[in-house]
Amino acid sequence: MYGNLKQFQTNNMAIISELLFSVVTIIALFLFSKQLLAIKRNIAIGKEVNLSDQPGKRWKHVLFLALGQKKMFRNPLVAILHIIVYVGFIIINIELLEIIVDGITGNHRLFSHFLGSFYDFLINSFEILAALVLIACIVFFSRRNIVRLKRFISKDLKGWPRSDANAILIAEIVLMSLFLIMNAADTKSSFIISSHIQPLLKEFSETQLSIIEHSAWWLHILGIYAFMNYLPYSKHLHIILAFPNAYYASLLPKGQMHNMVSIQNEVLYAMQPALAPTNAAAPEKFGAKDVMDLSWKNLMDAYSCTECGRCSEACPSNTTGKLLSPRKIMMATRDRLEEVGKNIDKNNTFLDDGKSLLHDYISVEELRACTTCNACVEECPVSISPLDIIIELRRSLIMEESNAPSEWNGMFSNIENNFAPWKFAPDDRDAWTAQS
Repeated sequence: MYGNLKQFQTNNMAIISELLFSVVTIIALFLFSKQLLAIKRNIAIGKEVNLSDQPGKRWKHVLFLALGQKKMFRNPLVAILHIIVYVGFIIINIELLEIIVDGITGNHRLFSHFLGSFYDFLINSFEILAALVLIACIVFFSRRNIVRLKRFISKDLKGWPRSDANAILIAEIVLMSLFLIMNAADTKSSFIISSHIQPLLKEFSETQLSIIEHSAWWLHILGIYAFMNYLPYSKHLHIILAFPNAYYASLLPKGQMHNMVSIQNEVLYAMQPALAPTNAAAPEKFGAKDVMDLSWKNLMDAYSCTECGRCSEACPSNTTGKLLSPRKIMMATRDRLEEVGKNIDKNNTFLDDGKSLLHDYISVEELRACTTCNACVEECPVSISPLDIIIELRRSLIMEESNAPSEWNGMFSNIENNFAPWKFAPDDRDAWTAQS
């Protein structure tokens, strides 16, 4: 009778555990999907731009830039560590499939019954990767907090951004440790890394080891779900967006800017009025003042930013002490976009809040400091272009607000009248060569 009661209680506990796991899984996936859809909606706020040409070159970018981390290999050691963390974390989490199936069905290592010896090979591979991820995360944490590389202690990262980076590294260390502890507490298995942890657990009874294994199992899966739902709020969203961002990267030659068709047409119609359509309307605005004036690719760039600081480290204006930081440009754009998104969620449409990306988030001084040298674009490991956003904001500043330094206005006047930046008539353009 007692045995039947105990079995009944065990069965009930198993059913409760399976139901609880299923509910937690559904909630985690629902919240994650909801936030991804919100981000997709926010990106769609931007202006339409067609970036579907030359798919072969675009897939090549995905292969070499996003997956192969091509630009990271300018520092081979850091690149290898980054690939270990990136690829290792993704591959290890393939085991999530087994954890989810086990959690829903109440089984223990269900896949081992079907995969045989190959299962041991997989788990051993995952454990090696987990150990490498642990080492790499400790190195990265040390670089940020002990070595304190200059780009990681910049004022750009003051407050939440610096805490965010450390939180992610700590989370990965904890998750990998839980994975290894879970395997070590499973006395029926012996894997390549966790087997070295098992001697530390020899003082525990079978019941205690079972509790440790199940606790590590639950903490590991709950940690994964928490990590998954934290991603949309973190700079580590680039884990997902690096691939589409690389695919839609600009294929134009470095330094080539997008001309404003509306301006080209205005000049053309001024020079040849007969070409002007009778119903031609003046452009609504020039450049971009707020996030909705930027392209959807600019907004995807903002969400894809890794906040690594390589762009700012390479920026000549930033290194000479000027206010401009390309990293801060991307972070400010993302912050403003998030605020606009919340405004839409609250009001079902965007209601003017009296703010704009230009002036409220990015200052005139920052924009004027940019030399348009493309160093930030060249350095970015995930194909982001802070320069595109800077140029659009400067166009609005100058063409909408007539806000430019006197030196620039003089140059604009010379170009308009003399077709060159210098104060020489076109016929006398080479006169300076005769001056002593």
